[in-house]
Amino acid sequence: MTQRQAAERVGWEEAKVSDLVNGKGGVTEVELALLLGLCHTPPDEVHRLLALYRESREKGYLQFVGVDALSPQRTLSAEERYANDLVVWSLNLIPGLLQIADYTRALYERSVPGADPFDIEAEIKERLARQAIFHRSREFVFYIHENALRLPVGGQDVMKEQLLHILGMSVRPYVTVRVVPVEAGAHPGAAGSFTRLKYDKLKPVISAEASRAGLFLDDDESVAYFHRVVEGLDQLAFDEEQSRRLISSLLP
Repeated sequence: MTQRQAAERVGWEEAKVSDLVNGKGGVTEVELALLLGLCHTPPDEVHRLLALYRESREKGYLQFVGVDALSPQRTLSAEERYANDLVVWSLNLIPGLLQIADYTRALYERSVPGADPFDIEAEIKERLARQAIFHRSREFVFYIHENALRLPVGGQDVMKEQLLHILGMSVRPYVTVRVVPVEAGAHPGAAGSFTRLKYDKLKPVISAEASRAGLFLDDDESVAYFHRVVEGLDQLAFDEEQSRRLISSLLP
C-alpha cells in the first residue's frame, strides 16, 4: 500500500501517515495498533513496535556501551550528521570535534584502564570521521573551559599541535570558539560537558557523555534548562578575539 491508500483505509489525512512513518509522532498508541493491524503486521513485530512507541514517549534516552567500546560517540555522531546548529560545552577536555588524532590517542591511553590499542585506533578513526560534518551550511559554537586547554594531554608537542588546530578552526566563519576563563569562578556549566543539537524540522536534543554511557534528552524542560546554561556561559566567556589571544598565550 502507498501512504495514501493506508490513510484512506483508516480514515486519516495522508500527512498523518507521513508524520508517523518519518518519526514525527502525531498518533496515539491505539491509532498505531490500528495501522499495524491494517498492514497485517506479525504479532511479535506489533509488540516490538508498540514497545518502541511507548519508549519514544519517555523523557530522554540512556545508552550503555558494550564492554569493548570506549564511548557512546557513534550515537552522538548520528545525531550530529542531521543537526544544523551545534553548541558544545567542554569542561575538562578539548571537545571531540576539535581533537587531533595524537591528542585523542594520548587521552585514551591514559584515561581508559586496560584499553586495547586496536580499539583505541578504531575510536580515533571514528572520532576523526565525525569531523567531516564541518561545513559552512551549519553553525558550530564551542565553549571551552580554560582548564581544558591547560591540561597537558600527550606532552608539549601534542598540545602545541592541538592548540594550533583549534586556532585554525576558529577562523572559519561558521565556527566560533570561546573560552570560559578560570577567573570566572563558579559557572553554570560546572555540572559537566554537553552538546546541544538543533535541527530544521525536529526538536532540539541535548547529549551528555560519561565514561560508559550516553544520555540524550529532548523533553522541553531539559532543553530549556540547558539553553539557560548556554546563556550563562555566553555571558562569562571571552569573546572570539580574546579567546584566540588566550589560546595563543598557551602555546609551548
